[in-house]
Amino acid sequence: MSETAPFKSGFVAIVGRPNAGKSTLVNALVESKVSIVTPVPQTTRNRILGILHRPDAQVIFMDTPGVHKPLSRLNEQMMNYVRQALADRDLAVLIVDASAKFGKGDEFVIKLLSEYSPRAILALNKVDRVHKPNLLPLMDHYSKLYGFEEIFPISALRGEGLPELLAAIVNRLPEGPAYFPADEFTDQPERFLAGEIIREKVIRHTRQEMPYVTAVTIDQFEEEGAVKRIHATIVVEKDSQRPIVIGAGASRLKEIGTEARQELEKLFPPKIFLELFVKVEPQWRDNAALIAELDYRKEGGSVA
Repeated sequence: MSETAPFKSGFVAIVGRPNAGKSTLVNALVESKVSIVTPVPQTTRNRILGILHRPDAQVIFMDTPGVHKPLSRLNEQMMNYVRQALADRDLAVLIVDASAKFGKGDEFVIKLLSEYSPRAILALNKVDRVHKPNLLPLMDHYSKLYGFEEIFPISALRGEGLPELLAAIVNRLPEGPAYFPADEFTDQPERFLAGEIIREKVIRHTRQEMPYVTAVTIDQFEEEGAVKRIHATIVVEKDSQRPIVIGAGASRLKEIGTEARQELEKLFPPKIFLELFVKVEPQWRDNAALIAELDYRKEGGSVA
């Protein structure tokens, strides 16, 4: 008669450069949308937890901002989230865009990883874009830079290699309790989730003109029977950016609001009343008070 396998649990830091596919990977592994995904780099601005429940394990993935050199208070806060995740982890997964050329940014990531010296797995992402003969030299190169316990070629978008990656992660977690109830897939408060979804739509509709200079604050989040009323403000840095978000005859703002409301109603059924405003806040990315207000753990808002 075989003994029951011990239950495992732990925190897994997902780190990497901007646009490497961290949020796509976390969403795929958790099988729920816990992080917004856009075509522009530096979409994730906080340390976001995605919780995977299995009969034999609970895996808490920590999606983090892309590793970069900070140039503003906002960027400094983002890098603090990365460092917190590396400090709090049981295991780290470095995700790399295998289709991109290795450079100074990759060296910076390895240096940061070495500062915390976690047990780490390397995930070479977007391998569907890479000629197979080029993978082995890349794997060899990274294996000489850090003591990765295993290296997995994956495509987070297509799901290729993810079962093998997940099995390796669970295998390396310690025995432990379930830290979250079985019906929770993230620790994000509802206000923050609403702000993130609105921010995603803002980025998708304005990324050609202004991909990095908006924030979303949730000013009101109230329930009236079956209806949730959400009032949110989209913050921009310059007067010239306000009409970009609003669009001719408020057309773009209406599109952003409609798409955000439709997705929010899937998350918070059955009915959402959403009202959006646009405000100019010069140099908000260096405004310490606003950055603190937008902190993920304080439920203030969502930054883009």
